[in-house]
Amino acid sequence: MEALETLRQWIEESDNIVFFGGAGVSTESGIPDFRSVDGLYNQQYDYPPETILSHSFYLSKTEEFFRFYKNKMICREAKPNKAHLALAKLEQEGKLKAVITQNIDGLHQEAGSEEVLELHGSVKRNYCERCHKFFDEDYILQAEKIPYCDECGGVVKPDVVLYEEGLDSYIMDKALRYIYDADVLIIGGTSLTVYPAAGLINYYRGHKLVLINKSATPMDKKADLVITGAIGEVLSKVVDL
Repeated sequence: MEALETLRQWIEESDNIVFFGGAGVSTESGIPDFRSVDGLYNQQYDYPPETILSHSFYLSKTEEFFRFYKNKMICREAKPNKAHLALAKLEQEGKLKAVITQNIDGLHQEAGSEEVLELHGSVKRNYCERCHKFFDEDYILQAEKIPYCDECGGVVKPDVVLYEEGLDSYIMDKALRYIYDADVLIIGGTSLTVYPAAGLINYYRGHKLVLINKSATPMDKKADLVITGAIGEVLSKVVDL
């Protein structure tokens, strides 16, 4: 396939690649996509997931929030897939400068990636809202209902960005700089509809913008290379794992 050969060549020639990924990177590891046909948004709950995962719902119905969060947002059985492994290898080879992700599962780090910018936080980190002590995901899962700090009794909140909350400005600025300076920008597994994260790619100034997704995105016409397919399958064909 000509597009795959072009991507392989661009990767071989570059040492300044940046990857921007969304939910499609994680679905290949068995983590449900919020907006897909069979994703969390199409399952039946007392409240829509978008409502449950909001800051106001977290404050007003904390117990219900954690019931959903523990059942649906923490996927302990998920393991890195070909996409995670390919990106980690590219970083180890000195080609990939950073992974910018909208996912919160920590699978990029588990695969070996080191420079990972998590725009929406991570389920791996949780902190006491009162004394700021950090806890791992096991602490959340083992809590009977609402997880409370074992030192001060404050509520332990997941370090993830909920609806109605702003993104971390430091992480956003760092991601912007990586994208601005990139030679090759590979975007994979995202519909590019979630803002402000999706707006970051407008800062790319190069001429090797690659879009890899199962379906069309609003940015396809602006891309220099569009490949339709699963991100893990595509990357495994151009990166020798």
